[in-house]
Amino acid sequence: MFTRHWSPTRVFVLSTGRCGSTTFIRACDHLTNYTSGHETRAARVGERRFDYPERHIESDNRLSWMLGELGRRFDPKQTLYVHLTRDREEVARSFLKRFDNPSRAGIITAFSHAIVMHRRDWAPRQQIDLCRFYVDVVTSNIEAFLEHQPHTHAVRLETADTDFPRFLSMIRAEGDLEAAQGEWRVRHNAS
Repeated sequence: MFTRHWSPTRVFVLSTGRCGSTTFIRACDHLTNYTSGHETRAARVGERRFDYPERHIESDNRLSWMLGELGRRFDPKQTLYVHLTRDREEVARSFLKRFDNPSRAGIITAFSHAIVMHRRDWAPRQQIDLCRFYVDVVTSNIEAFLEHQPHTHAVRLETADTDFPRFLSMIRAEGDLEAAQGEWRVRHNAS
């Protein structure tokens, strides 16, 4: 599907979050033929929310709720979608550590009180089930969207040492590729 002369105009890293999305971008910061960012437009609305520059790699777990707009706005022939994943239980447990985060910007907070309508605090025994439900819903949203995209790549946190170099090859990455791959040995944004 990928030709020798193809390289995407934009790359969107889709994920649940808590699966290496910050690390992915830290690794991409070492590239010279793409810019990269983590949640760079997350606080914007309308046209500005999707104003990503060309030759850019964006990782933002909130994009999983905006897949229709991504598909409408960006030419599928020029866009690569990366599905970044991690063991379901590890992701759920990582979100559980952030469940009572007082920040209104936390995705698990929004999911647990606004998307799943619940006005009171969740009982501690219910919280892990809700985190698992979040992971399942977001993963299903991404998988359904990617079924209709011509250019996709899967990167799993547990196998990033082989999946990420394939990604670099796919986009014909330039820059300090050794340093980029080295970022996967550093824990970024750990709970």
